[in-house]
Amino acid sequence: MEDRIGQSVRSALDGEPRVDAAPPREWPVLLDRPFGPDDIAVLRHEITRLLGAAGLAGDRQDGFVLAVNEVLTNVVLHAGGSGRVVLKIEDGSVWCVVTDSGPGIPGAYLDELRTPEAFEVGGRGLWLTHRLCDEVTTATGPIGTSIGLRIILDSAA
Repeated sequence: MEDRIGQSVRSALDGEPRVDAAPPREWPVLLDRPFGPDDIAVLRHEITRLLGAAGLAGDRQDGFVLAVNEVLTNVVLHAGGSGRVVLKIEDGSVWCVVTDSGPGIPGAYLDELRTPEAFEVGGRGLWLTHRLCDEVTTATGPIGTSIGLRIILDSAA
């Protein structure tokens, strides 16, 4: 495994992407809590409820919850088993920032987000997040990772 500090940004929108994984301004925090392996299902249900209350529904809500679930699962499987999840509203979007203190994401997983092969085991989590979210930010290194997932609340987006 490489020992590198990397950041990646992807934005599907015309706006300027961010390099950091956390929103720069303070907005209403909907959820802020540590999690471990036994919390993933509970968090999925809680995040679904909170997104519905914030006005996100249907396929976009389902896709965002799936993306969050993939990141939470990656933390449990590959980054020491526990982390912190923060869900907040910023400028008409919901941000979910997941942090861990694991060894960082190997560069090969960030450099080229290729479509996984049909029978390939694993390798779909980050790929899915980039397809289901309006923006994904990643800051990773040997002392941990922070992944930010953004979805716009306006259904016309």
